[in-house]
Amino acid sequence: MEDSTVIHNTFQIERKLKASPERVFAAFADEAIKRRWFFGGSPHAVEHYELDFKVGGRERTQKKMEPGTPVSGKTLVNETVYEDIVPARRIVTAYRMSFDGKPFSASLATIELVPAGSGTDLVFTHQGAYFEGADGPEMRKGGWESLLDKLVKELGESA
Repeated sequence: MEDSTVIHNTFQIERKLKASPERVFAAFADEAIKRRWFFGGSPHAVEHYELDFKVGGRERTQKKMEPGTPVSGKTLVNETVYEDIVPARRIVTAYRMSFDGKPFSASLATIELVPAGSGTDLVFTHQGAYFEGADGPEMRKGGWESLLDKLVKELGESA
C-alpha cells in the first residue's frame, strides 16, 4: 500500500475595510469584478473560468502554470462549490485543487463580512487538508493573503 499522508490546518485572515459589506460582497459575487482582483497580475495563463454564484453553484478555474516555477507546465484546476451564501454577510465554499488531474488539497473556506461603522471587517477562515505533493498550509495562507490584498486594492483601498 502506498504511504499517504494528510496535513490538516486551519488559519484565519482579517482585513478592516472602508467599503460597505454590500460592496465587498459584490467583489465576490460579480464575475467581472472577481476576475479583476482574483486573476489580476497572475503570471499563469487562465485557460477557463466559470462562476455560478448561488448556493449549490460552482466556480471552476483552469490555469496553465508558467515556466520558471516548481510546477511549470502543469495544469492547475480549482473546483469550488458554494455551500452557503448570505448576501453581504457570509460566503462558505468547499474547494478542491489538483495538478494534471491529481488532487492535492481539499478545503472549506468561510468569508464573513461584519459591519463595522460604515465599513466592513472581513474575516476569512480556511480549513484545509493537504495531500502528498501539496503546497502546504503556509503557502496556502500566503496565497490567500495576497488575494485578499488584491481585493483591498480592487476596492480602492491600501493593502
